[in-house]
Amino acid sequence: MKLAYVETYGCQMNISDGELMESVLEADGYEITADPDMADVILVNTCAIREHAEKRVLGRVGQLSGLKRERPDLIIGVTGCMAQRMGETLLKKAPHVDLVMGPDGYRSLPEQLLALEEGRKILPSRSAKRRGPQLAVLDLYLGENYEGLGQRRSSKISAWVPVQRGCDHRCTFCIVPYVRGSEKNRSPSEILREISEIADSGVTEVTLLGQTVNSYRAEGQAFPELLRSVARVSGIQRVRFTSPHPGDVTKGLLAVMAEEAAVCEQLHLPLQAGSDRTLRRMLRRYTVESFLEKVELARAMMPDIALSTDVIVAFPGETPEEFEETLDVMRAIRFDDAYTYRYSPREGTPAMRLPATDFVPDDEAQERLSRLIDVHRTIQAEINEAEVGRTEEVLVEKEARGSGQILGRSRRNKVVAFTGPTELIGTYQAVRLTETTGATFVGEFAADPALMRSV
Repeated sequence: MKLAYVETYGCQMNISDGELMESVLEADGYEITADPDMADVILVNTCAIREHAEKRVLGRVGQLSGLKRERPDLIIGVTGCMAQRMGETLLKKAPHVDLVMGPDGYRSLPEQLLALEEGRKILPSRSAKRRGPQLAVLDLYLGENYEGLGQRRSSKISAWVPVQRGCDHRCTFCIVPYVRGSEKNRSPSEILREISEIADSGVTEVTLLGQTVNSYRAEGQAFPELLRSVARVSGIQRVRFTSPHPGDVTKGLLAVMAEEAAVCEQLHLPLQAGSDRTLRRMLRRYTVESFLEKVELARAMMPDIALSTDVIVAFPGETPEEFEETLDVMRAIRFDDAYTYRYSPREGTPAMRLPATDFVPDDEAQERLSRLIDVHRTIQAEINEAEVGRTEEVLVEKEARGSGQILGRSRRNKVVAFTGPTELIGTYQAVRLTETTGATFVGEFAADPALMRSV
């Protein structure tokens, strides 16, 4: 039996894609291994959102070339967004790589691997191009949403469920529409069938995935209706979704979140910038005022909701005054969590056509990022300090780093570590928050674990 190893970098969608590839390979007779040294096929599943991620992957691929020297028959593939963006250029930069495959090529993965093994000149995919012994599979397909294919789920606690692939937004900083194509939404009946199977397997938490997940619409059903249906699937106790676009956060969506017991009190709402001029240049299609209105509405309908966000500093043309506006918005909203980045140039995105004089110098960009992180961490620590003493329902996910401790998340996506046996992994426990490290919590049992819910 042939062995395959899949190593994934990047977002939740990439993690889900890694599980998809493993499932496709298993169906073709491969055994999935956690040891690259034993594998006949190694696939490095990549992200292209930021330059740092690509450099990290290139370094990792370089490390794997040593295995290739030891075992010339080993097939090394690079898949995902970085593979799509770099294409055949990647094959030139990394001659030990046999296959580059974009996000729409995974259905044909077994055929392409067979073609590499047999050295075929006629290949089953119209997108396959050969450079000597190497192969590039890079076409984007309008209808490819991987309907009908399963996933080899790595977790028995929670599951990622893609409901949408690609994106119709064209934010000027973002490479996603160019490496994943236009928005493609799955059938609601297929999504519900998959989630029912997940629940039957004992998994009780699902996260719906999409590039702009709340713009979902298929067969006359919009995202709020889909979310309500998912929340009512028997056996599902928690539902999350990511990543929504602020423009599609409606009162109807928030009403479903407020009304359905299974939907968690957590909303990821990417701000990106706190300046209207910068938002226009990013082509975000909302203003600071309209964003604040969404936040106010969400908190009015769910007073205990936890909000998280994404923020980019030093977007080309961002002035020091506009950066200060972003800090002011962060202080006004007070997000529970924030993913903060400095702008990363991506070849092929509209922002790269902006005048060179607009690009913020590296040292200044880094200084802005450091200040943003400081502001966020101060706010987060204040929020979490005020929550010490609360009792939260925690889904135990794994062992914690501390000796004898286990770790889980509350419905509001707060990370909590507390002393307990590993036998409680997969159960829901009432945990009193006793202290905070600033970003996470330490807790203790607030009820007899034997009385709490189990998966």
